[in-house]
Amino acid sequence: MKALIAQAVARDGGWLPFDRFMALALYAPGLGYYANASRKFGAMPASGSDFVTAPEMTPLFGRALAAQLGEALQQTRTHELWEFGAGSGALAAQLLQALDANAVRRYVIVELSASLRARQQQALAAHAGRVQWLSELPERFEGVVLGNEVLDAMPVKLLARIGGAWHERGVVAADGALRFEDRPTALRPPLEIEGPHDYLTEIHPQAEAFVRTLADRLTRGAAFFLDYGFPEAEYYHPQRHMGTLMCHRGHLADPDPLVDPGLKDITAHVDFTGIAVAAQEAGLATLGYTSQGRFLVNCGLAAQLADAGLPDRVAGQRLIAEHEMGELFKVLALHKGAYWDALGFGQGDRTHTL
Repeated sequence: MKALIAQAVARDGGWLPFDRFMALALYAPGLGYYANASRKFGAMPASGSDFVTAPEMTPLFGRALAAQLGEALQQTRTHELWEFGAGSGALAAQLLQALDANAVRRYVIVELSASLRARQQQALAAHAGRVQWLSELPERFEGVVLGNEVLDAMPVKLLARIGGAWHERGVVAADGALRFEDRPTALRPPLEIEGPHDYLTEIHPQAEAFVRTLADRLTRGAAFFLDYGFPEAEYYHPQRHMGTLMCHRGHLADPDPLVDPGLKDITAHVDFTGIAVAAQEAGLATLGYTSQGRFLVNCGLAAQLADAGLPDRVAGQRLIAEHEMGELFKVLALHKGAYWDALGFGQGDRTHTL
């Protein structure tokens, strides 16, 4: 992987923008983190995994989410679910079990990783008749789109304000080692950062381009994105001066993406305002925006917890507790077609904060 990155640096004249480095580290065929055969998803480090997502924690997550997706399918009069980056396949299995074949006639997984696709096919063997895999979106489609922890894995650009001047951070290679190098840039964050202090942050052109493409190709339906992030006023707060970029390996976090590229996940929090504005400009309206905790409670998770066993009750509390995933994770819903009062945003909608 380091040799591949060094070649890319050389081809770019000795300096590689961070978003291109991140794309290689995560998605380079056979070598990138999401393109190799490492386990990635799992509840405990002993499994050989690097991190856990909500569907691996408890099936109650998928059952609660199914209530909202089922309503969305009915309201949009569509019968297809489209999941981006389905991970281990755990969420797809939960949704297919909760939603009958009349509601979901086809479940389409858009997956770039061959190794993850193989794992998903094994996990979803019982639903083989309803599941299809694609590597890219078709030119036109309709249905309900789902992305759970997808936007955070899309490459970002790094911007650093140093001594009052803005720079773009890139990667250089020398003597077999990778290091950062900053170059002056006309790029800016979407908000003016108050104060004279040095400041490091991210901008998200690839994630915004993704939702524009989605808006262009979705003829009718809705889209739900669950991820960790903030509206832009919080994302670009003057006190968030070190940015949000983080790496995950063996259920431990570290801030240095240049160490062991390809062997660990690299993520950045989502600027939900930027996503919503890009979607709106391309033809998708905002259906709702709230915390994951509030969304899951609105979708009936509290009632499920009352009837669940102790392990699922503990995991379910982590999904909604403010000091766990309930507040850090947000849910943004978009739609094309008639608006409706969506179940998941019945109480605690925060669209006004975007």
